Amino acid sequence: MKRFTHCKEYRYSKRTFLSLVFFIFLAFSEKVSAQNTVLSGKVTAKSGKPIAHAILRVYESGRGTTADSSGHYSFVHAAGKFTVSVSSLGYKSEKHTVTFLKGKEITLNLVLEDDAKNLEEVKVSGSRNNQNGLRRLGDVENMAIYAGKKNEVLVLGNMNANLATNNSRQIYAKVPGINIIENDAAGVQLGIATRGLNPNRTTAFNTRQNGYDISADPIGYPESYYTPPTEAIDRIEIVRGAASLQYGTQFGGLLNFQFKRGNPDKKIELVSRQTGGSYGMFNSFNSIGGQVGKFNYYAFYTHKQGDGWRNNTNFNVNTGYISGSYQISPRLKIGAELTMMSYLMKQPGGLTDIQFEENPQASYRNRNWFQAKWTLPAVTLDYQIGDRTKLNIRSYGLIAERGSIGNIVDLLKDRQDTTTRRQLTYDNYQNFGTEARILHRYALFNKKASVLVGARYYKGNTHRVQGTGFNGSDANFSFPNAEKVDEFDYRFPSYNAALFVENVIWLNEKTSITPGFRYEYINTNANGYSHDPKTNRDSSYVQQNIRSFPLFGIGINFAVAPESEIYFNISQNYSPVNYSDILQRSPKFKVDPNLKDVTGFNADLGFRGKYKDWLNFDVSTYYLDYNNRIGIIRVASDDGLDVIRYRTNIGRSRSLGVESFAEINFTKLAKKDSLYGNLSLFGSFAYTDAAYTSAFDKLLTTLIVDKQVEYAPKYISRVGLTWQKRAFSTTFQYAYTSQQFTDAYNSPPTADGLVGPIPAYGLMDWSANYSFKKMLFGLTVNNLTNNKYFTRRALGFPGPGIIPSDARSIFLTVGIKI
Repeated sequence: MKRFTHCKEYRYSKRTFLSLVFFIFLAFSEKVSAQNTVLSGKVTAKSGKPIAHAILRVYESGRGTTADSSGHYSFVHAAGKFTVSVSSLGYKSEKHTVTFLKGKEITLNLVLEDDAKNLEEVKVSGSRNNQNGLRRLGDVENMAIYAGKKNEVLVLGNMNANLATNNSRQIYAKVPGINIIENDAAGVQLGIATRGLNPNRTTAFNTRQNGYDISADPIGYPESYYTPPTEAIDRIEIVRGAASLQYGTQFGGLLNFQFKRGNPDKKIELVSRQTGGSYGMFNSFNSIGGQVGKFNYYAFYTHKQGDGWRNNTNFNVNTGYISGSYQISPRLKIGAELTMMSYLMKQPGGLTDIQFEENPQASYRNRNWFQAKWTLPAVTLDYQIGDRTKLNIRSYGLIAERGSIGNIVDLLKDRQDTTTRRQLTYDNYQNFGTEARILHRYALFNKKASVLVGARYYKGNTHRVQGTGFNGSDANFSFPNAEKVDEFDYRFPSYNAALFVENVIWLNEKTSITPGFRYEYINTNANGYSHDPKTNRDSSYVQQNIRSFPLFGIGINFAVAPESEIYFNISQNYSPVNYSDILQRSPKFKVDPNLKDVTGFNADLGFRGKYKDWLNFDVSTYYLDYNNRIGIIRVASDDGLDVIRYRTNIGRSRSLGVESFAEINFTKLAKKDSLYGNLSLFGSFAYTDAAYTSAFDKLLTTLIVDKQVEYAPKYISRVGLTWQKRAFSTTFQYAYTSQQFTDAYNSPPTADGLVGPIPAYGLMDWSANYSFKKMLFGLTVNNLTNNKYFTRRALGFPGPGIIPSDARSIFLTVGIKI
């Protein structure tokens, strides 16, 4: 039989294409280009070590840039004689007088001395600590405004973590409040959230790669089946709910994976990392990159496979990426990239509480499979319109599919009979989006200011079918009757357009205010049919939901000291009803036909920065309002003979709490010589009080009001100790997550394992890395004490029931860089 696919031609927006042509034509205007020059170079320490993320500013104009992770920088400026300052935490600041010549390119390599305070410019650009893999975004950085917003930047190159398995406990350890669902041991599907939001496949975040969307459909189905390989990532940018105005309306905020670029100092650089470990785990990462003239390129391929700790488990993942950028002129740079990913996973299914206690490694299903294929093309354009004005355009597409097949009924029976029915669900996604941003720096009443104006257009098309698949136990994702499936067949076209503006104004050297506005247009549609097996009849379904609305926000920064600041932000959020919310998946599952979108806001008040050279900190409190919360309740069937699960807007919830992080460098505190090595201790702690405040049904009021929100543990803490000496570094970490519930009733465990609490758990992880010349050696032990725990109860795939997490596992990495 032919596998079901959706083969409609992938179309692009004519209006967007014409706009892109116009901006490219504008970019080639030599009349404007000839008035400016490019200043580029590299920032290093006296030892020759590159200084990552150093800050460069032109004193007279306020323009500047931030060096990348290898110390390189480049920016365009008007002609003339100016003073350029450079600063970085832990180094003495410097100033240089530079003459910018019209139409010329100037190289200025900078060498900084150790152990000094930062320049005063840090008060404007924000505290930019980078200790053991963590820093923060500047007020204005990467064509975006972050002033007043709670954010973290995870720098992967400075981190001791198991990158081969994308271990979330280690990678996100310094981001307070990250709650993790472990969908698989290999890190194929990421599941994280904060502030009482659902972590399943990271749906609460606006998930991006290099600044563009990578989820299945960010408007109607924001689940992330593709996770960028961590070994290829330069940094991960996280901005909490205040990112809603610039990036998308999601309550969780922004999660952006920024890939590495080719080494600008080499024409060709090769990196190869091979990792082997417990339960047949093997990961091969290989990359090539470099700079040839004005052309920078980077590409990688990674293969991952393993058998898994539990029975009836295996996975096979392949991911490839290629990118290139070309500096056409001092003012214009264009780029293109392509990502391709595919994986096939055998899933062992869920367990009841009794089965988990008896043997969490057991599996009673050998017929459940999941696959996904992701293709992401993207093009970018950066154009320096003037000395203080820059344009960025990103256009991207998504051609993808995902499928699941298996037996997810008869929960308490043996599910390995190859003659019983298997349910097959298959999706196809064909999306296109483009986003344009203009960043302009100007003076307002003799005060420095920056305004960001942006526009977004998105078109999505999801096609989902579900019905009876082939019997047997193989990974067959075809329908016996491809012309007409026997459960449902739906198409979900979606359209989204948005305009947004944010403006940061420095009232004085210590205080800035950042008002923002976003206007959103969302048009979601559904059309198709569902089949009723009892009556053997089809029911057609056609729905269109058009809405447009404004969102507002404001942020405030106040510099308490040159390297510390108080920040405040309040921003509105919005979450459309997902396609998966309106689908009826089984006879014992019903959906409210009048589901409403979720509305609310995020507010943050915090204090962050550093004290001298030995303390890095960020302590904040937050409030999240979440109205029209969608959840599942239990109701009687129409005939009163059965209990069914009913998805509806169950009420309003609020989350309030504390998110704190601190890292102490004992070596600098004691003012000891680095010959003894560098010893530091970090801790992240989050307290979340997420509870229902009202219900839309009188009966529900007595059942859920004041109850804890699902997947909202009250306490999440992670503590780690890192010691580094020359080429050796090691980190020991302990992570604790308190009890959380899986339904609005805070129910005790049920016999089928679908609902009930997730008990508190604490885990230890250890990693060590040693580099010798061009070689790298790494050793990681996860779940050091071999704890028995789980992070999820699934109603459907990959369960249903409890999904146990892995026992102790050991991984060895050998790498080489040429």
